[in-house]
Amino acid sequence: MKKIINTLKSIQSRDPAARSLIEIAFLYPGFRAIIFHRVAHFLWRSHLYFLGRLISEVSRLFSGIEIHPAAEIGERLFIDHGVGVVIGETTKIGHDVTIYHGVTLGGLSPHDGVGGKRHPTINNSVVIGAGAKILGPVVVHKGACIGSNAVVTKDVPENTLATGIPATHSKTNKNLEQNFSPYGISLNNIDTPTQKVFQEIISEIDKLNSNLQTLEKYKAQATPLKEKDATK
Repeated sequence: MKKIINTLKSIQSRDPAARSLIEIAFLYPGFRAIIFHRVAHFLWRSHLYFLGRLISEVSRLFSGIEIHPAAEIGERLFIDHGVGVVIGETTKIGHDVTIYHGVTLGGLSPHDGVGGKRHPTINNSVVIGAGAKILGPVVVHKGACIGSNAVVTKDVPENTLATGIPATHSKTNKNLEQNFSPYGISLNNIDTPTQKVFQEIISEIDKLNSNLQTLEKYKAQATPLKEKDATK
């Protein structure tokens, strides 16, 4: 239970739209996916492979997030928005990692076969932007940030910002060295107009998501009042 509370608090600290721990626990698909994965991973390690895959499939149906039950995931992972996230079988994820929607942690070496390391290793405090693809047994080192829609096929050094297709890393990601920055990229360290547009789009999506959640709350509060008036 302590680990669950710590995860909820860490999500709240990283999401400017989060208003309460209860909201996160019941309304955030990324949190549900992690809880399902803990169960699926336990079953997988207990050699109950079918049950592990079954729990994983149920999680995908309820969250839109696909995590292979064999994937190793550390504490306080935050999957924001979540839809379209795919995490492959031999993926290893450290602590305090943040992943946005549409991210793929996929394989790139099918010749390794079953049992081979085919998927990425993501170290602590990494931020992976929306739509990014990290392919193959590469290592993304501590504190690195992967920009939106980047395609990573090589190792990413510690505390660097990787952007583009294929991704290049030429700048120290000082934001994560100091404190967490939502989306991992500030408008001050974006190099190209295209990247700036992507970041502004992501910011607008977050605002729309926040407004939608507020409207849903008002709707839920208004419904009992309408029913009460109808009975008079």
